[in-house]
Amino acid sequence: MNSIWVNLLALIVSNSVFLFYLIKKYQFKVSIFNNTTINGILLAISCSILFFFLLDKFLDPFFDSIFIISAGRYQETILELQQAPIANFIRICLLAPIVEEILMRGFILNSLQNKYGMVIALLVSSLLFAILHFNFVQTLSAVICGLILGLLYINTGSLFCCILAHSLYNGISFFTSVLNFRL
Repeated sequence: MNSIWVNLLALIVSNSVFLFYLIKKYQFKVSIFNNTTINGILLAISCSILFFFLLDKFLDPFFDSIFIISAGRYQETILELQQAPIANFIRICLLAPIVEEILMRGFILNSLQNKYGMVIALLVSSLLFAILHFNFVQTLSAVICGLILGLLYINTGSLFCCILAHSLYNGISFFTSVLNFRL
């Protein structure tokens, strides 16, 4: 059980070092709370609810029925997550959204948008976001999620709103699938 906490600490340290390296090398300014408004926060909360119903309740069951092996592997992952729910909650609902949004929306989407325009930046950052999720069933949903999070970032200019939407969605999914709460 201690190994999960050591793993979590290693993830926090390695992700922090990686982000600080990117920030220093590319003079990237991380402004998590810039442009955060009440409307943006409400939009982020709405996005997380949309993700849950669109992805978890509609598309994921459809993809599960088509990609049975991938769905089985995802279910095995859920069982593994149940073994250390607190550490995995921190990893999935807090650490991952912060790191992924800083990287995908703050760094990649911003950089690509300045160079190639909004559409290309949105598509490429969404595809890269999806690839990060490794499981084919989850990858298909992550493309949609990445597109919506990208649009949220483009419309609000707020990394915090993207982190909030991502974190809340992961939290809702975590509580309903890993901890088996029913909504």
